[in-house]
Amino acid sequence: MTVRRKLLGVAACVAAVLTLVSVVDAKGFRRYLRLRQDVESIQARNRVLSEQNDALRREINALRNDPNALERAAREELGYIKPGEIVFHLE
Repeated sequence: MTVRRKLLGVAACVAAVLTLVSVVDAKGFRRYLRLRQDVESIQARNRVLSEQNDALRREINALRNDPNALERAAREELGYIKPGEIVFHLE
């Protein structure tokens, strides 16, 4: 065997041992996979929160600029009624 082949064999063995250690060690490859899943779930949660923020911004703009939206919010959230209206509570 040539020296080059021996060095290649030693390098392959070292790489195999390091790979096994990484897979078995809790701070190795398994931790990487768990952290990757955490990042993906956090990114999904951020997308949902971003969509909610956009919806809330649209509602704020509507409440500031649209009298009908303000009236709707007052009726739904505060239970306001116009003079002369009759309210029926159905349960």
